[in-house]
Amino acid sequence: MSEAQQPQASFQIEKIYVKDISLEIPNAPQVFMQQAQPQVEVQINTASSQFADVYFEVTVSATVTARAEERTLFLAEAVQAGIFSVRNVPSGELDPLLGVACPTILFPYLRETISDLIARGGFPPVLLSPISFEALYVQRLQQQQQQQQQQQQQQQGGEGPRIEVAR
Repeated sequence: MSEAQQPQASFQIEKIYVKDISLEIPNAPQVFMQQAQPQVEVQINTASSQFADVYFEVTVSATVTARAEERTLFLAEAVQAGIFSVRNVPSGELDPLLGVACPTILFPYLRETISDLIARGGFPPVLLSPISFEALYVQRLQQQQQQQQQQQQQQQGGEGPRIEVAR
């Protein structure tokens, strides 16, 4: 086909929703009397999957854990999801679209969900810092390349480790 006849690429947000949400306050009500400044740990993960011809679900999940001394104050988890329709996007551009652009769209919703969830639990809201999903995507690609190189080196090394027996 000539370039004039190629179908135009399209990308559209179909739906944004909270897929999973959880708040645990294992040491309530005593934690509300605690005066110590908590340490907050945040983990962010992304995933994507195709579930129909042109439809993809992309998720961004956050796990926020607050601890003071030896005690867990709360554990908040949320998975923000979106359904995106993607048509005629070249295969080389699909992975960055799903791994960078879609999580960037979903993150403000996740940030609000986590903040609201923690505030409803009786704690001061936690505002997630902005994230470069592009940097996370590049880091993930580098890790995959390193793993592939290690596997190739192991395969090229022969039959595996040799055991010598002393006579």
